[in-house]
Amino acid sequence: MTKHAAVWIDHNEAKVFRIDSGDFDPKKIEPHHHVQRRSSVTAEHAHPADALHFFQAVEKVLADVEEILIVGPGSAKLELIKHVHKSNGGLEPRIVGVETVDHPTDGQLVAYVHKYFHAKDRLRGTVP
Repeated sequence: MTKHAAVWIDHNEAKVFRIDSGDFDPKKIEPHHHVQRRSSVTAEHAHPADALHFFQAVEKVLADVEEILIVGPGSAKLELIKHVHKSNGGLEPRIVGVETVDHPTDGQLVAYVHKYFHAKDRLRGTVP
């Protein structure tokens, strides 16, 4: 089980970073409408089931994570939290934070998440 992970999410993609593994290549998840973009389907006009499948895919990737930080620039992060709350899949109590973060590089996001969890662990007294 991974201790810390972060998901950066907007309506076009989600990137899940498993911080403790030392492997910072994110798992990238794209909603169904993203694939259909050539047919001019946008997030605003996508079928509601597309969002459901997108959030379920994100939830599945996070299933073995102890503590989750959700970040992103807009409302998708809050929509993910609403989905997790309704799904009752056990992920909700493991979400430890929600932060507004624009469009950082992967390296910037990993550094931000390391700093976030280090500060959180220090407050708990689990890090010297």
